[in-house]
Amino acid sequence: MVEKELRDKYEVVIGLEVHAQLKTKTKIFAPDKNEFGQEPNSLTSPITLGMPGVLPVLNKECVNMGILAGLAFNCEIPPRCKFDRKQYFYPDLPKGYQISQYDEPICVNGHIDINGKRIGITRAHLEEDAGKLVHVGSNGIAGSLYSLVDLNRAGTPLLEIVSEPDMRSPQEARAYMEELRDIVRYAGVCDGNLEEGSMRCDANISIMPKGSKEYGTRAEIKNINSFAALERALEYEIDRQIEIVEDGGEVEQETRLWNDDTKETKTMRSKEDANDYRYFPEPDLMPLEISREWVEEIRAKMPELPAQKRERYQGLGLSEYDARILVEQMPLALFFDKAVELGANPKTAVNFIMGEISAYLKENHQEINETKLTPENLAELIKMIEKKTISNNIGKKILLEDMLPTGEKASVIVEKKGLSQISDEGAIKDMVKKVIDSNPNQVAAYKNGKTNLLGFFVGQVMKATQGRANPQTVNKFVREFLDK
Repeated sequence: MVEKELRDKYEVVIGLEVHAQLKTKTKIFAPDKNEFGQEPNSLTSPITLGMPGVLPVLNKECVNMGILAGLAFNCEIPPRCKFDRKQYFYPDLPKGYQISQYDEPICVNGHIDINGKRIGITRAHLEEDAGKLVHVGSNGIAGSLYSLVDLNRAGTPLLEIVSEPDMRSPQEARAYMEELRDIVRYAGVCDGNLEEGSMRCDANISIMPKGSKEYGTRAEIKNINSFAALERALEYEIDRQIEIVEDGGEVEQETRLWNDDTKETKTMRSKEDANDYRYFPEPDLMPLEISREWVEEIRAKMPELPAQKRERYQGLGLSEYDARILVEQMPLALFFDKAVELGANPKTAVNFIMGEISAYLKENHQEINETKLTPENLAELIKMIEKKTISNNIGKKILLEDMLPTGEKASVIVEKKGLSQISDEGAIKDMVKKVIDSNPNQVAAYKNGKTNLLGFFVGQVMKATQGRANPQTVNKFVREFLDK
């Protein structure tokens, strides 16, 4: 790893090209289903297979999702866009070319804000995905015994989001991609599942001497399928490029593959420029006119986006940390929203969600929607705690032991198990006196200065009542008896 002093001599310049698979029911130019995990080559048609004489038909829902995503990225939606042929050999795209967008994309001139810094988005354009090659017999392409092709993914609609080279560290690049993932998920255009490949990233990175205004030669890193891998790949590439320059060499413009097992990038091919693809307008698809009415109709359907949600959560009294973590976990955020809508105290709800519920989910390898707990039941539980029908500790206990596994209502559990909180002051006072009288040695020690024994007496009362006594009332009477 390059020493910090050496790194400090250079400024890092990073831009990302993120491919998000759109959540349409069918492919972008064919009627085949757009699904993950099906039998290889089962989601194909003559159009997907590039048979002679077939013609592409644009899926309107892809355009709707492209516009919605563009608006979420603060992009301009031009009144006209068109499709182009990208003349490049794809062994897993039967036509031998890709239908994409080049000089007239659907979205331009956008941005998103990361930790107070604005990252520009040059463009976002629609295109079709290629299929998938499976190389058998080795860990890589070279030396494979043979390769298999699965064309289920061919023709899947993609939105490629191209950033400006505005990022200056791997950490900033990761934060940008995480925010981008959250935006497309909340907008409902992509599930953002990096493990399944529905969101992928190519990173362009270069270095230049501090203070320089001229960018260095960039390398493109492909095969990045996780946030951690993105950060690791960029860290490696920074060191590699610095070492080349420090040794008097020149960084070559090329495409490199990231291997997360060996934690290094390897040369894949020399980097092409746009003219290498020989773009020309797709002759089988007319240019698309997008009216302002169409754009505004879609804008009116825009859901609450991550930045707005974080701001609203802090307005409800959540800490900045809790708001950020909750928004990153979309199923929990939606569950929280519903519980609050049903009357749950926001602070109490987030404490349960970030605490006991998250711990349960982690231990059982589940998502919140895979449990039996409903927002209605959580809201009822919180109301019972606030009304002092049950104690907070009892609430935690029945949440973990009963509500999450069984889905039973809090009120039913409390009634069935006799867990209602004891708030009668006379009854609690009698219990406290009994505990005090039963522990004369501890009382003497307390009066001789061991005031931390207060917790012992409170604990004994709570134990005797199986946690049902009102804790505040118990504390009050224990102090009264001990401080006489």
